[in-house]
Amino acid sequence: MSKPKLMIIVGSIREGRSGLSIAKWAEEVALADGRFDVDFADLKEIALPLMDEPNHPSMQQYTKQHTKDWAARVEATDAFLFVFPEYNHSYSPAIKNALDYLVREWDRKAVGFINWGGNSGGTRAQAALRPVVAMLGMVMTHGQVEINFPWGQIEEGTFVPNDQQTAVLQSQLDELLKIDSAISSLRG
Repeated sequence: MSKPKLMIIVGSIREGRSGLSIAKWAEEVALADGRFDVDFADLKEIALPLMDEPNHPSMQQYTKQHTKDWAARVEATDAFLFVFPEYNHSYSPAIKNALDYLVREWDRKAVGFINWGGNSGGTRAQAALRPVVAMLGMVMTHGQVEINFPWGQIEEGTFVPNDQQTAVLQSQLDELLKIDSAISSLRG
């Protein structure tokens, strides 16, 4: 039996971003866990332009190669970890753009969040993203990794998690696996 595919999506595209080291930590943990095939999706490298398809994404009549490639990659994925910062009490525009390109490819798939910010730890960004992923038919994990002031945990380019962050990420992986197992047969 094949392992479910977990896509870790890096939703920060700025120069000097904390998100890449946080996402690399999540990737290391997921690979060491061994229960998933991991696809690391850095939205900076993928470089989707602002949504430029002429047809509504629910029609799946994609005309651009970047959309076809993104759709195939998301369709082949069973569960997601969105790794994103809080900007002005919301989530990053790169995440919104990546989500808006597709509709059906996200449906009935598990999703967890790793978010960060200042005092809030990115909680407001997470709260803003929840209704979007719910509308897309995704099923969220209960626990989410929330990181306050992550730049204080980055040493020589590597994110150094605390015990609570590590425990919550492990719990998320457990839950992503359970959710996928429960809903995978419902996918069209």
